[in-house]
Amino acid sequence: MKQDMIVILDLGCTENTVTARAIRSLGVYSEIYPHDITAEALKALPGIKGVIINGGANRVVDGVSIDVAPEVYACGLPMLVVDHPASELSEEAWPEKEEDVIERLRPFVFDVCKAEANWNMENFIEDQVELIRRQVGDKKVLLALSGGVDSSVVAALLIRAIGDQLTCVHVNHGLLRKGEPEQVVEVFRNQLNANLVYVDAVERFLGKLEGVADPEEKRKIIGAEFIRVFEEEARKLSGIEFLAQGTIYPDIVESGTKTAKMVKSHHNVGGLPEDLQFTLVEPLRMLFKDEVRACGVALGLPDEMVYRQPFPGPGLGVRCLGAITRDRLEAVRESDAILREEFAKAGLDQKVWQYFTVVPDFKSVGVRDGARSFEYPVIFRAVNTIDAMEASIEHIDWDVLTVITNRILKEVPGVNRVCYDLSPKPPATIEWE
Repeated sequence: MKQDMIVILDLGCTENTVTARAIRSLGVYSEIYPHDITAEALKALPGIKGVIINGGANRVVDGVSIDVAPEVYACGLPMLVVDHPASELSEEAWPEKEEDVIERLRPFVFDVCKAEANWNMENFIEDQVELIRRQVGDKKVLLALSGGVDSSVVAALLIRAIGDQLTCVHVNHGLLRKGEPEQVVEVFRNQLNANLVYVDAVERFLGKLEGVADPEEKRKIIGAEFIRVFEEEARKLSGIEFLAQGTIYPDIVESGTKTAKMVKSHHNVGGLPEDLQFTLVEPLRMLFKDEVRACGVALGLPDEMVYRQPFPGPGLGVRCLGAITRDRLEAVRESDAILREEFAKAGLDQKVWQYFTVVPDFKSVGVRDGARSFEYPVIFRAVNTIDAMEASIEHIDWDVLTVITNRILKEVPGVNRVCYDLSPKPPATIEWE
């Protein structure tokens, strides 16, 4: 391994990710581990230079106050204990501003732990290539390739590590954006020369989802069906033993841990079946979204791929709110295409981190062609964020809002209202489901 590491032990602090990002911003790698790691396992972590024990509001689990094992405190590693009232080593809680957190950590990281600022994307890629080769050996890997940023970066990383041992499978589940399946095939098969298998599973997925309104159930159905499709494709290809995924750290955090409540399960975390037939390869699982993009740039991926719109694994399935119907699914797809076109014309596609439309499962009264109509609303959202853990709302010129509204009302069948969502994260999440 090429980098030093500061380990954060999670005792229920809500600022673990802020702490990890602050350390990484200093050029030192940091990972978050559960509180019940053993002292032996902790000391065996590659590159470990010090430990931060983060207490917090969620220290009580099932009525019991949790703590690290006593031998962890005595393991001999430099240690900083934060917001931990049960310990005599307690320090005051972290400051609120991230820049203050960084300055608070600097002397501990460099003066106490003697860590070197040797974490960068080149070293990360070199380490991951080595780890992938060590994990996979001469076996074959199947990659769930959505065409989004995360899976595209994983594909590039795996191609560098194992080349022809990788087979990419792109599943058209009927929940992709307009023109997206065609674009994925063009980029990965024709431009990057990847081993790409295209699977048309539209009717299969929509059939499984028929009548299912609960968003968690939808995510899990989509996640489980993805795995079944991959298993079927793997049986057609000899020697597949590994499944690669574009899992990143916010997916894991939001899916819930021992000391953090679930925000929403991600199809690649909470939706995996218990009888999974593959060993997972997830080289990006400890990276935040901005770090994934930096990794893609370092791997030489084109900007239009690295900086493309984030897209959830369940696709438009979590933007067609409630039970999915064909008419609302098409309304989401068409309105999303209009939004993307108009944002590109206005230069907002380079300014806004994520923007999309949703169509809820209710109608409102309107007037169309001089008569009463009862049709769906389209709600669109435009947010800015660094790491997807918090998000602010983009302020859009009124003229742009008017053009988007008029086009959607004119061009998308069954729609009579357009609304702009002004809710930041938190308390909202970026997606609606």
